[in-house]
Amino acid sequence: MELYREYLVDERNYTSYEDLKKNFKLKIPENFNFAYDIVDRYAKEEPEKRALVWCDDNGDEKIFTFAQIAEASKKTAYFLTAHGIKKGDAVMLILRRRYEFWWFMLAIHRIGAIAVPATEQLLVKDIEYRNNAAGIKMIVSFDKPTLQQEIENACKSSSTVKELVTV
Repeated sequence: MELYREYLVDERNYTSYEDLKKNFKLKIPENFNFAYDIVDRYAKEEPEKRALVWCDDNGDEKIFTFAQIAEASKKTAYFLTAHGIKKGDAVMLILRRRYEFWWFMLAIHRIGAIAVPATEQLLVKDIEYRNNAAGIKMIVSFDKPTLQQEIENACKSSSTVKELVTV
């Protein structure tokens, strides 16, 4: 399945980079949602197609199909909505290079919330600033005691954060 072709205006071969910059156009649907329009479609039409290969620091890998990613992101979307996240809410993700990042990112797309990816290197003042500037409602992070402490300290002066989730 070459789903990308449905979004191309013109499939011609470009003669140069300048030609590409000048003439390349995509058809962008008014209500495009990556989770529904791409992931769910692949999950329906090619459920066993490899979607993600994730490797940890030890070289171990996990392979996920589109069906698995779609299902995991639907469950994650249910979790988020059950915890009060709705369309337009901002959710900060501090998940390093973990595969759960993709479950949360797609789930956030599904419900129309706003993903705010962040690094574990943020200091209290950085997390606090992002919380207040973006009106973060939930922070999802991986389990690292020093990171959890930074997040908790930042949330003391962040009135919008309602929930902290550790993966």
